Amino acid sequence: MNFMTRNTRTFALSVTVLAALASGCANMSETQKSTAIGAGVGALAGAAIGQGKGAAIGAGVGALGGYVWSTQMQKKKTDMEQATAGTGVAVTQTADNQLQLSIPSDISFDTGRADIKPNLQPILNQFAQGLNNQPNTEIRIVGHTDSTGSDAINNPLSVNRAASARDYLVSRGVEARRIQIDGRGSREPIADNTTDAGRAKNRRIEIYLAERAQG
Repeated sequence: MNFMTRNTRTFALSVTVLAALASGCANMSETQKSTAIGAGVGALAGAAIGQGKGAAIGAGVGALGGYVWSTQMQKKKTDMEQATAGTGVAVTQTADNQLQLSIPSDISFDTGRADIKPNLQPILNQFAQGLNNQPNTEIRIVGHTDSTGSDAINNPLSVNRAASARDYLVSRGVEARRIQIDGRGSREPIADNTTDAGRAKNRRIEIYLAERAQG
């Protein structure tokens, strides 16, 4: 199959998916709409991969990532914005309806260390509040480092930082089974690693909260 044929089929699939979303969402609840849209976006992403097989896989991934932005999620975002005002923590809603906290090193961890700073504790305390009343939520914590040092140092350090934040949340009553952790080392910088200011931004943890659509 040549490139032009694939593009034509991709476009046709995109139009079909969008039309289905437009017609099928009319009588849905907000939760159902979010799930359907997630599946549709996944299908379009899969179609962009290449063949029809990719479109089917993409649809499955989109459906699995069917997060919703509920009233509780909006309240949590507002609470976190208030709790972190003036601290440099970025509180955002991601494109797929996750709440993201990006916490820089001057609040979270000293250079080369994985024990959380006292300044981070009130933020994690606020984050933990009310989570047990949101059983459909999932928590993911990702640790990052700057490019100083080798991967042999940075990779486990980033994981240990995420683990420290997880352990603190567990100590505040959040169930450990609801929290996933990951470490990216220095592989995902958000600033220039050749400057002190850039390296400070890259030394961070990101905390994600996502709510699944209820069946």
